[in-house]
Amino acid sequence: MERTRNLRLKLSYDGSKYHGWQVQDNAVTVQGKIEDAVEKICGKHLTVYGCSRTDAGVHANEFFCNFRTEKNIPCEVFVRALNANLPFDIAVAECEEMPLSFHSRYDCESKEYIYKIWNSPVRNPFMINRAYHYIRKIDEKALNEAARDFVGTHDFKAFCSSGSSVESTVRTVKSASVLRDGDIVTFKFEADGFLYNMVRIMVGTLLNVGEGKTDKKDIKNIILSCDRNCAGVTAPPEGLFLNRVWYK
Repeated sequence: MERTRNLRLKLSYDGSKYHGWQVQDNAVTVQGKIEDAVEKICGKHLTVYGCSRTDAGVHANEFFCNFRTEKNIPCEVFVRALNANLPFDIAVAECEEMPLSFHSRYDCESKEYIYKIWNSPVRNPFMINRAYHYIRKIDEKALNEAARDFVGTHDFKAFCSSGSSVESTVRTVKSASVLRDGDIVTFKFEADGFLYNMVRIMVGTLLNVGEGKTDKKDIKNIILSCDRNCAGVTAPPEGLFLNRVWYK
């Protein structure tokens, strides 16, 4: 007798060619590609639930999703079969059977996003679609100090783009930092959850600090304002990566 299994996949992807994770009408998405591959293996369409709804052009170094199936295929075989049916910019690394109650999104305890900037007067052709080319010199130490004010439990409404339907805009940011490695400046944020475009708006706000448009002491006031107009612009998507995901 067949039994229902709940399989969790660990994958990574280059989001350059996709309109984000979530399935959309008349658009190519990562979820759509995963579901197509699962259907070829399982023989019917199955809904695949993702840990996050990454936007168009956003990448993932680590992403988790899950689906239910009655197919009695070993996990290691699923990995090989999925990769054989997926495009080369999406790769499944692991497959693990989970309790039926597990959900990739709702059981997620913490996520870490990184945002990469190629900080040089000259563009790097090997960083196209993988880092934001920003010409003005970044003082990463000053921005790292300013980023600390994001840490804590706050109402991050000022860092949420319009169009979000979440019930609460309160999130807990566990860490925030800005580090340099040569010409690559990496912004790193860990939180229990992120709002729509939250990381990209935080990056845009920190860049405003670097340009002198915003005082580094004003981050707290921007948070308290709950006013999107007080924060910086939304940084481009190509520098953003979902980097790590933690479960309970």
